[in-house]
Amino acid sequence: MTKLTAPSTNTEELELERGALPQGTKNWPRITLVTAVRNGARYLEDTIRSIVDQGYPNLEYIVVDGVSTDGTLEIIRKYETQLSWWVSQPDGGVYEALNTGFARSSGEILGWLNASDILHPNSLFVLGSVFAAFPEVEWLTGRPTVLNAQSMTVQVQRLPRWSRSRFLAGANQHIQQESTFLRRSLWERAGGCVDAGYRDVGDFELWVRLFRHAPLYSLDTLIGGYRMHSDALSWGNIERYNQRCDAIIGRELASMRGGSFPKLFRWIGRVVKPIPKVRGLWQRIAINALYRLPGPDWPPVIADLGNGWEIRR
Repeated sequence: MTKLTAPSTNTEELELERGALPQGTKNWPRITLVTAVRNGARYLEDTIRSIVDQGYPNLEYIVVDGVSTDGTLEIIRKYETQLSWWVSQPDGGVYEALNTGFARSSGEILGWLNASDILHPNSLFVLGSVFAAFPEVEWLTGRPTVLNAQSMTVQVQRLPRWSRSRFLAGANQHIQQESTFLRRSLWERAGGCVDAGYRDVGDFELWVRLFRHAPLYSLDTLIGGYRMHSDALSWGNIERYNQRCDAIIGRELASMRGGSFPKLFRWIGRVVKPIPKVRGLWQRIAINALYRLPGPDWPPVIADLGNGWEIRR
C-alpha cells in the first residue's frame, strides 16, 4: 500500500522539495504577477489559486479590477490576504489596467496572467531558480500549453526557438504571454509599459520592443497555460489579430537600420501569396526553414537534464 503524506506547509521544506537556489544565492528573487480582470468570475478563482497556492516565498501578486458586476469582487476579497495590492476602478482596457498594476510593483521579475489562464504547479519556483542562475537571461518563455474550459491541459506544444530577425520575418510570432517573464531592468529599457492604445495586440507590440534589447530564451518546461474560450481577445478574430501584428512589424522594419533579411523575406512572401503553386512551395521550403532550420541566431535553450538548470544549444 502506498502511504500518502500531507503537503508540507513549512516554507523551508517547500523550497527543498521544489528545488534549491543556485549556490551563492541567498534569497528567492521577487516575482511580480499582475492580473487585470473585468467580470471574470467564471475562471478567476482558478487563476488566483494557481498562483498563491504555490507558496512561493517572495511573491508580489497584484489584481486590478475594472469595476466588475458579476461576483469578481467577492472572489478577490476572498483571497485579499494573499494579495500584495488590489484595486477596483474604471480603466481603458486590459493594458491600461496592467500598467496600473506594474506601476505599483517592486519585483525583480515581471509577468502577468489573464483572469482565465493559470500557472502550472511549481512554475514560480522554476522561474525564480532560472533567473537566479543565469543573470544574462533577461526574458524567457516556456512550452506553450492550452487548457480547456475545465482547466485541463489539453495541448503541450513543441518548444519554439526565436531570434529577432526570424520573428520580424514572420516565424514563431505567437509568443505565449502566460509563459513569458522578464527582468524589470529590461521592462524599463523597453519603455516600462504595455501600449494601452491597443485592444488585443499590446503584448505583441511589447515583444517587438523587448527584442530590440535582448534575446528571448526558450525554457524547456511548463510555465503558464492559455485557456481557449469564446471571450478571449486574440482568438475572437485571429485573421484581424494577425493583420494588426503584421502592421506593427511593418512599422518596426521601416524604422530599423539594416534588417535586410526580414524585409526581403516578407516582401517575397507578399509577392508569392497570390500565386497558389508558388505560395505552396514557398511555405514548404522557406517558411518551414525559417521555423526549424538551426542557426547561430538562435539563443540557447534552458533545460534541466537531471543535474539542475543548464544552458544548451
